[in-house]
Amino acid sequence: QKLYIYKKTPFFMDLSYIKDKGKTLHYSGLDPKKIKLNSQEEFNKKAKQDYFGESPNIFVGRFGYPHVNVGILNTEQYINNDEPLLWSKENYSIPKIIDLRTQLVNAQFKAEIKSFKNKFLELSQEISLSQKPVDVEINLSKKPNFNLTFNKEEAPHGCNIELKKAQVTENVHVPIKVDKVVSDTDYKAAEALNQLYKQGFDEHYLTKILSVGNLGIKTERKLVPTRWSITATDDTIGKNIIKEIKNFPQLDCFQAYFGGHLGNYYLILLFPDAWQYELFETIIIEQTSYSTDYENYYGRKEYASSTAGGYYAARFAILEKLKKNKKQASVLALRFVDPNEYVAPLGVWVVREATRKSMTSQPIEFNSKELLLDYTLQFIRRKFNYDCSPQLRQSRLLDTLKKQKKLFEF
Repeated sequence: QKLYIYKKTPFFMDLSYIKDKGKTLHYSGLDPKKIKLNSQEEFNKKAKQDYFGESPNIFVGRFGYPHVNVGILNTEQYINNDEPLLWSKENYSIPKIIDLRTQLVNAQFKAEIKSFKNKFLELSQEISLSQKPVDVEINLSKKPNFNLTFNKEEAPHGCNIELKKAQVTENVHVPIKVDKVVSDTDYKAAEALNQLYKQGFDEHYLTKILSVGNLGIKTERKLVPTRWSITATDDTIGKNIIKEIKNFPQLDCFQAYFGGHLGNYYLILLFPDAWQYELFETIIIEQTSYSTDYENYYGRKEYASSTAGGYYAARFAILEKLKKNKKQASVLALRFVDPNEYVAPLGVWVVREATRKSMTSQPIEFNSKELLLDYTLQFIRRKFNYDCSPQLRQSRLLDTLKKQKKLFEF
């Protein structure tokens, strides 16, 4: 993140928020006077160099890879500071989430991704396996000062401070099912993720386990930067669900789902056809710019670089619904971001939860593709005063549906 000056007012910009054919689209975000400074005075008043605290998560950076910073996220008093599923369920506001995240100090140290002969790293792995915050004793290189780090993939956190000493002060409880998978050094990471997901462990917890090198064949285990581990978890579990839904019957009508979370809105269009998926992302104040990625029935061979982690997070949430309904469909997802509401990037969990909220809404059903697309144009124009016809014209999914002949047509 960088601080810019615009009309003498400081604000943050997410420099890689949405790409339009390789071009980065910028939007003004957090005004520290409105949100950030609410936490600053309280944090600086309570900040200590040495303290007993609670650690809910680990942060693995990506800069300098394969030599990266690993941080133990911690706070003196834990109050739902790392609970994205709860924040979504209870509709926490952006200021409230930022207030919670600023309290998390990132006590960091250097590590090589494949070398686990590091006492801090051993401690980090232990913390990551717990489903609840772990009591820790923290000694920092200096007293922390208020700061806030934003990224479009991960949830924000507070200041980064060098870690001098750390010690877990309680017996860490690791779920038996997790301990069994972690202890099996002949078990591939992808298989482990899918097994634990099926056993009821959510993606937030699984990302934490994966990032600190707890999963996989022994010789292949390594640290995975948090940003990458989030997408890896969404993608791995999503691909496994795709295999399942390809065995389900196709949807018998056309459907539209709509919903959103924190200024991120999704109109999800389902077509009664074989699995394929396309995502368009649009900032509604940008009338001519958008980004898109697509996969056909056989999937993608390359990373979805235009829509990045949001592609896999939204796909994951949609697939959960299809699996629940035991249906297969072609899916066109349209994301619309209102920068007047989504005033600061909070991480890709917002995308996943916004999509989930959309898919839990009551769908509107249509008898034809034409009726569905007419509804889409009218609804988006009425809701956002935005013409989405350029997206529909560019859609590879719609083009495929138009050109693809059915067996009954021969």
